[in-house]
Amino acid sequence: MTLRNFFSRKWLGAWLAAAGMIASGAGSAFAGDKCGCNVGPCEQASTCDPGCEDEGGCFSMMNLFGEDGEGSGLNFGGWTQWGYYSETNGMFFDNDNRQFKNHQSWLYAEKVADGSEGFDWGFRADLMYGQDADDTQAFGSNPGSWDYLNGWDRGYGYGWALPQAYAEVAFGDLSIKAGHFYTLLGYEVVPATGNFFFSHAYTMFNSEAFTHTGALATYSASDDVTLYAGWTMGWDTGFRQNNGGSSFLGGFSTALGEDAKLTYITTAGDFGAIGEGYSHSIVLDLTLTEDLNYVIQSDLLDTRDSALGINTETIGLNQYLFYTLTDEVKLGGRVEWWKRDGISHYGITGGVNIRPIENLVIRPEVRHDWAPAGNTVDPAGKSNFTTFAADVILSF
Repeated sequence: MTLRNFFSRKWLGAWLAAAGMIASGAGSAFAGDKCGCNVGPCEQASTCDPGCEDEGGCFSMMNLFGEDGEGSGLNFGGWTQWGYYSETNGMFFDNDNRQFKNHQSWLYAEKVADGSEGFDWGFRADLMYGQDADDTQAFGSNPGSWDYLNGWDRGYGYGWALPQAYAEVAFGDLSIKAGHFYTLLGYEVVPATGNFFFSHAYTMFNSEAFTHTGALATYSASDDVTLYAGWTMGWDTGFRQNNGGSSFLGGFSTALGEDAKLTYITTAGDFGAIGEGYSHSIVLDLTLTEDLNYVIQSDLLDTRDSALGINTETIGLNQYLFYTLTDEVKLGGRVEWWKRDGISHYGITGGVNIRPIENLVIRPEVRHDWAPAGNTVDPAGKSNFTTFAADVILSF
């Protein structure tokens, strides 16, 4: 059983009871490029350049009370994602394969805090419904806290989640957000619109938080360097600490010349449900040619739960290659290695992003997973299998 599966909504709920106790813009061509967003999640440090919104990286349904539509008004938007896959090891966020399902139906409202002309304030709130609710809720919380095990689950794997709800202030090059927000860890993100592939990497699903609750400061030290530092209530918690969760979240992002970007993000302290520990993600994004983009990512996670006697160590390495064939078609590949407590798992994925119109993307993919030592990489007990999958995302 993988770390994320162990602490997934169902397994964590049972464990807590026994113990007494969550690529590009629609203005661009594709999800999963250097900007890393399609709608909404433009704050993801490792996958989104600071100027994402100014470059048209976020398609929104509506901009109210703004000047020239540039960030000073109230924005509404969202998307709906429907998909099918033939096999699963949890990397599609749920284990109920061979059905065509609604994974994410998402709405957001935001006012961007822009400190370029002095003090400004903003906020962000996200509400989603679908099969992905299990892994988008604050499942690191105690049952009944925020959106976790509080009656938001609707049966048949469907449910609601509130993955973001925060306020933000900005002044000059400094901004501070406080509330519930996405993690900075990793290259892949929770919103379907921020990724090239339908499925996720082992590192993202098993070795990274999805959300945090706390406060996070972002400082643009220069045009090329951005610094992050904040405090959170651990991993994947709502607005209440679990097991004394208290941890640091921070790091930096820096340009390495005109065609490379390096991002280092770390968390350290008490993560809450999974105990104390340290983690980091390192992402190097390289523009090889005008049409060819290469990304390499490495994650490390080391946690210790002394009360339960559980020590977990994982390490992973992912490589991505994206090629823009035309304005409407982009090709992508991902090769990954993930190791937990000495046991290795491998995956290789090839896919296509097809965008027939600006706000619609179709993402077919083929994925192969295997564990050379014969260890289970699939809920059905398989150690070597191939998955065929496809989804459709409509943004508005």
